[in-house]
Amino acid sequence: MNQEFVAPAPIAWPAGKKSAASFTFDVDAESAVLFSSPGSEHRAGVMSHQSYGPLVGVPRLLDLLDRVGIKSTFFVPGYTALRYPAVVKAIAAAGHEIAHHGFMHETLEGVDVETETKYLIRGLEALEEVAGIRPVGYRAPMWEPSYDTARILHEHGFLYDSTMMDGDYPYEYFVADGSSIVEIPLQWALDDWEQYCFIPDVSGVGLIESPTKAVELWTLEFQAMHEIGGCFVLTNHPFLTGRPSRAKALEGLIREVVSDSSVWVATLEDIALHVRSLDLTPRKLLPPVVEKEYRNR
Repeated sequence: MNQEFVAPAPIAWPAGKKSAASFTFDVDAESAVLFSSPGSEHRAGVMSHQSYGPLVGVPRLLDLLDRVGIKSTFFVPGYTALRYPAVVKAIAAAGHEIAHHGFMHETLEGVDVETETKYLIRGLEALEEVAGIRPVGYRAPMWEPSYDTARILHEHGFLYDSTMMDGDYPYEYFVADGSSIVEIPLQWALDDWEQYCFIPDVSGVGLIESPTKAVELWTLEFQAMHEIGGCFVLTNHPFLTGRPSRAKALEGLIREVVSDSSVWVATLEDIALHVRSLDLTPRKLLPPVVEKEYRNR
């Protein structure tokens, strides 16, 4: 039952940089609610809350990123691409990376391999149809991958995943037969959903934090991650952080990070390509085995 595990180790960043940082956006729009709460398509108010992301949030965030002079990674569900093709094309035209985020933001908990593969292919087809893009990056909806996800991604030509939470540094994730994909870890504290999201009967408990509090949390995490030479990955949703006061606060954080010349600010694709060039020894991810005697204690 025992399994030896090795934590992801510090890595050397390019051009003598001390740490890396990436500002990423999940363009869920209506998809996250439509999948998790069937029937919500009839709730005009809830749908308007979600459509704010592509209609208002994305343009505001694209302007922000242009002002601060960085490129980001946008994770786009296939349904969002089909519903808002002009928005997805605008992201690509601005030079940002577009990555895969399911088709209808489907959670993979309890899903078999065939169904998970179907979700992946539908998302790929939508992004290809709308923007002519074959993404190399993936993030599981709800950050809930399966133990088969890495192998499925490898089989469909993906370079990296950014879903797991077991390290401060990117690493190679063993698949099979000497093959691997790059994993760029993240964590719940670096997600605006936990700070801002309240949708009656769908998500949240009614507590919506101020941008000041959210950015304080993210700043502290960035400073500590920089100190250890880690990889800071922030996840924002345009329907949440695309709101004026939140976007303004995010811009302040980005400017602070960018002002430090020892931080490498990059897209996740660029980070993954760098990690792949290091020829690291891949790690394995194995599910825990819980014997009956432990369950009965």
